[in-house]
Amino acid sequence: MLGFLKEPVVVTAKINVNLVALTVMGLISRLWGLCYPRAVVFDEVYYGQFVSLYMKRIFFVDDSGPPFGHMLLALGGYLGGFDGNFLWNRIGAEYSMNVPVWSLRLLPALAGALCVPLAYQILVELHFSHCAALGAALLILLENSLITQSRFMLLESILIFFILLAVLSYLKFYNLQKHSAFSGSWWFWLLLTGVACSCAVGVKYMGLFTYMLLLAIAGLHFWHMIGDQNLSNVSLLCHFLARGLALIIIPMGLYLSFFYVHLALLYRSGPHDQIMTSAFQASLEGGLARITQGQPLEVAYGSQITLRNVLGKPMQCWLHSHTNTYPIRYENGRGSSHQQQVTCYPFKDVNNWWIVKDPGMQQLVVSNPPRPVRHGHIVQLVHGITTRYLNTHDVAAPLSPHSQEVSCYIDYNISMPAQNLWRVEIVNRESDTDVWKTILSEVRFVHMNTSAVLKASRLSGASLPEWGYRQLEVVGEKLSKGYHQSMVWNVEEHRYGKSQEQKEREVELHSPTQMDISKNLSFMAKFTELQWKILTLKNEDTEHKYSSSALDWITMDTNIAYWLHPTSGAQIHLLGNVATWASANGAALVYLCLSLWYLLRRRRKIYDIPEDAWQLWMSAGGVCGGGWAVNYLPFFLMEKTLFLYHYLPALTFQILLIPVVLQHLGDHLCRSVLLKSMFSALIVAWLSWVYFVYCTFSPVTYGQPALSLTELKALRWKDTWNILIRKQ
Repeated sequence: MLGFLKEPVVVTAKINVNLVALTVMGLISRLWGLCYPRAVVFDEVYYGQFVSLYMKRIFFVDDSGPPFGHMLLALGGYLGGFDGNFLWNRIGAEYSMNVPVWSLRLLPALAGALCVPLAYQILVELHFSHCAALGAALLILLENSLITQSRFMLLESILIFFILLAVLSYLKFYNLQKHSAFSGSWWFWLLLTGVACSCAVGVKYMGLFTYMLLLAIAGLHFWHMIGDQNLSNVSLLCHFLARGLALIIIPMGLYLSFFYVHLALLYRSGPHDQIMTSAFQASLEGGLARITQGQPLEVAYGSQITLRNVLGKPMQCWLHSHTNTYPIRYENGRGSSHQQQVTCYPFKDVNNWWIVKDPGMQQLVVSNPPRPVRHGHIVQLVHGITTRYLNTHDVAAPLSPHSQEVSCYIDYNISMPAQNLWRVEIVNRESDTDVWKTILSEVRFVHMNTSAVLKASRLSGASLPEWGYRQLEVVGEKLSKGYHQSMVWNVEEHRYGKSQEQKEREVELHSPTQMDISKNLSFMAKFTELQWKILTLKNEDTEHKYSSSALDWITMDTNIAYWLHPTSGAQIHLLGNVATWASANGAALVYLCLSLWYLLRRRRKIYDIPEDAWQLWMSAGGVCGGGWAVNYLPFFLMEKTLFLYHYLPALTFQILLIPVVLQHLGDHLCRSVLLKSMFSALIVAWLSWVYFVYCTFSPVTYGQPALSLTELKALRWKDTWNILIRKQ
């Protein structure tokens, strides 16, 4: 029974020495001197803030993209024992000893290093020679810009890694299609394609470009499968479902999981809370949650409430009033009602409290049992401190003359009666009998006399003058089509009023609530809100010293200074390998011209190359040329501040096109032995040029050694490059 032990157990394995050597060289090029400089480098000042917030479990919103990339950077900090205590306030600041610099930069560096063997394997899976694949890998290895971007706490190298992994996985899956459909390896590579696509999108939304490209290629391949008479209808259905599951359903689920983990980690209140709804803020530990804990859920007649405007832009604000009145005449000569001012105030204040009153009763306390306010009910809103009623009438607002002034009514015994009845409309109701709920309900207040809607004015410069204490204007909007968020309010703080006397009520307004009702949001509700904020929140784009246009990238007419040593001439720049960039542009142009030539000739039934070579040429162009196009051309449509590093994913695909074009030229245009020999010699000379340029610019790629003034001036190959030269 144990006879097999008489012979030694032998394990044999095929090792691709090229692949191993390329991986080792990639690791060396990206990991060497990774802790240098031990100072904040360019956008590390941006991403480092989020890493610190992850370490402290403090909620934040980053409008640049989804959270997966940030979590990977934070993972590096966690593995290095980072406590989050560092002030990320300027580029060049020296890291304190508690900051694990090597650990924070490790994952981007590993991702950048692994792009080298991935490039090799992609060319192999496209059925090009190992020599061409080796050339592609060497070009990625010696690309200065990719090295620079992968050696710091930045996201582009991670994005490119997942993009290339997705492309490689799909190619491996496709090559297994004919002979090993539905095998274990077939499923593995198909599922890995979807996972890698989701990870790419989760790092930056730029990953969507490659994801869409792969979906288009997969759709084209499936279209060809439909025409295969050897496949039954059941088999086609299984192929369709498998692709739908792996390329759509699983990526969507994984994308949701990124946010689930993100929200699970960041459960504490932080500086970005104010842009979220009250319900979202109340779900976080501390902050608003400490104030709203224990509030009654249902708003009733007699409830004391604060009303927060849902829009939250340009800043969060609450419906507010104070004893001051509108001036009799404004600066432009228009008259006002001289009633008590109503504004939207961006700070918590006792004057933000209002009492929900039943128009048919005089009491300002909640009855027992409470009578809840429902959608469509008519209410009066009484200002808690001054006891005056919220009112609007046909008088022009101070800053928005086409809208009505909103005030708290003062009886001057003139012919201007109070108009203080408001209909409650719950915008996010499920039925017309819904109860008005604290935090959860988003409501509009429609004036019964004029049908105007209570609105926080969001006009440019809509802050009132000095007489209004620079607070935000509140108006009655006559044209109330749709549900613009500036017309929508939600109850943030809430208590059941118990004091009928005004002095006792003022004391009550300053006291905390006592009841205990939880208002936790579901994950999907929080995800939906956070995703919407990420997509719609826009920081004001300002012109940056190193911003550039998409046209500048192709010819590398721009660079970015990432770091400058405070005393020596050592510096780091995002600069590409000029030889590689020029060659990539040339390869793209040659590919385009040859493709058009072949297409015209084939239209005339003239076939210059065999059919299998034509299919290889087109498939490689679809992946490499298509990858370049989808990752580059969309930037011409974007209204955002652009930088050179946005071009790196497109550049990676364009570099892969170089060996494709070179092998094609060598196989099909150099037909004599002499021409092939000359062509090979030219390739060797060209690769030597690439290596020479890499070595020339490596001091500003790695930041060492420090260069002299003369050496720095010699590196300014283009007048548009901003090489930093200290004045002597």
